Amino acid sequence: MARVGFLGLGTMGREMARRLVDAGHDVVVWNRSAEPVAALVAAGATAADTPAAALAAPISFSILANDQAAEQVLSPANLGDHPGRLHVAMASLSPSAADRLSALHADLGIGYLAAPVVGRSTVAAAGGLNIIAAGAPSDLERAAPYFEIMGKRVWTVGTEARTANVVKAAVNYTIIHALQAIGESVALVEANDVDAGLFTELLSSTLFPGPVYSGYGSMIAERRYTPPGFTMALGSKDLGLAEAIAADAGIAIPTAPVLREVFDAALASEDLKDLDWSAVAEITRQGRYPAR
Repeated sequence: MARVGFLGLGTMGREMARRLVDAGHDVVVWNRSAEPVAALVAAGATAADTPAAALAAPISFSILANDQAAEQVLSPANLGDHPGRLHVAMASLSPSAADRLSALHADLGIGYLAAPVVGRSTVAAAGGLNIIAAGAPSDLERAAPYFEIMGKRVWTVGTEARTANVVKAAVNYTIIHALQAIGESVALVEANDVDAGLFTELLSSTLFPGPVYSGYGSMIAERRYTPPGFTMALGSKDLGLAEAIAADAGIAIPTAPVLREVFDAALASEDLKDLDWSAVAEITRQGRYPAR
């Protein structure tokens, strides 16, 4: 049994931390709101009053909402003077944030890995996440036993932490395209009196098997967007990560401007902005695409 810190208990983090608790580790948990902490303490975790208390563990994990939250929590004051530790950031952060956090941890003598995950909260609860990891080989080896508890496969993509965040942004950019493609295709068939459920089942049962077209396809067909597994705001954030990575690399990604307009329209809609990000399909489906 090891002492492990875990920071960020949103829909994903609470399931990942619970896996570590159930595996018998002494998990010290911290979150901005108290409710998920109390639930995990009831399951056997230890509450941390401050981020510093969770980060003091020999190895700690975080899955925080965005760059700002990650850099605020993973601050010099919270990290403290305890060299030899390892921190694993499992959120979808920007490569530039990963660079800053890597440098900060190195200055303090702390290892840093980026290990964003692919999968929804139900997948996390079952230990079926795919983990995209990058960092020093020795740190990856140290984190491996915990990755085995939280995920089904680790995809090691490089020795610089930022690389994992680039890959995760590219994965989510592909999902965003799929959401828009499903929405556009559903609009086409519904306009010709074809049932959306039958159509999305056709897609996922033939040429497009897998969780994106089967899971999101049925959600879109049924307009089943609550509770959100991944929010519209987070989807927009991840689209922004892809846009920024492309700009930094001098790469033109021609579909990004259209996707940006669609997400901005969804976030401006009172009935869509708080739903699952797959509800972005409704912009095309309901004829809400911004007039030019």
